[in-house]
Amino acid sequence: MTRFSDTTTALVQLATLDSALARCRAPGGSATELSATARTQDALLAALPPRYAEVLHGLLDRLESSALFSEESCSFSQKDLLDSLQQWVDKAGDVLRQAG
Repeated sequence: MTRFSDTTTALVQLATLDSALARCRAPGGSATELSATARTQDALLAALPPRYAEVLHGLLDRLESSALFSEESCSFSQKDLLDSLQQWVDKAGDVLRQAG
């Protein structure tokens, strides 16, 4: 694969992740579906500095934990985690666009 196609694939996967995040925020959205989608975006993570994978996986771990409990009994706010994931998506997009 060329660098251009690597970046293009990563941007497509980033858009997929962004769409999954939007679906999760919608009524009836699933944190489990978002997490499963995010964890399969290998080209995206390969195109970013290693720290991005560490941060994403940490956010996903906390999001999965928050989905197991009601908002009141969990130390992680699902809304705050989704906001942090949106920041991650935005920053990852900036990095990819600069690289491409």
